[in-house]
Amino acid sequence: MGLSSFALASVFLALFLQVLPGCYGAVYKVGDDVGWTTIGNPDYKQWASSKTFHVGDIILFQYNAQYHNVMQVTHSDYKACNTSAPIATHTTGNDSYTITTRGHHYFLCGVPGHCQSGQKVDINVLRTSSVEPAPAPSPSGSASSGVASTPGPAPNSAPLNLMMDAKLWWAMCIFAVFVSAFA
Repeated sequence: MGLSSFALASVFLALFLQVLPGCYGAVYKVGDDVGWTTIGNPDYKQWASSKTFHVGDIILFQYNAQYHNVMQVTHSDYKACNTSAPIATHTTGNDSYTITTRGHHYFLCGVPGHCQSGQKVDINVLRTSSVEPAPAPSPSGSASSGVASTPGPAPNSAPLNLMMDAKLWWAMCIFAVFVSAFA
């Protein structure tokens, strides 16, 4: 009986280890090794376009707090580098933002001149479901204009959050069965 309990516990542990990583998002350090800075003129637009962001991911801003900060702003403030009415301001030098909704999340440095020199980033969380409709094309401008249209309201992320909660619940159940097999 002892061997079958061990085998069953091993199966549950394997399932637990498969389910658990899906319960948490990835962590992305803005600018990778360069971080959040103006030194070397990092291309944050290129950095963001090379990533695929999802709800639950964590965006990490690491920077020298004596020279920089992070402001979350609206789309229009992002385009204009307007720092007068941020949604949130972070100043620790090691700030994280957890993505909770799909759509665009706009950040910039509020130090005068930094946003204008390129210290801003648009984190775009795309829809991943094939049953969701594709966004309508912008009525003005061509694809090469480089100007983004104003996004509509963010879709409800409740179904995705429920799915992640369910995965975590199952992972905890599997772990409990594993632990009880040795009790």
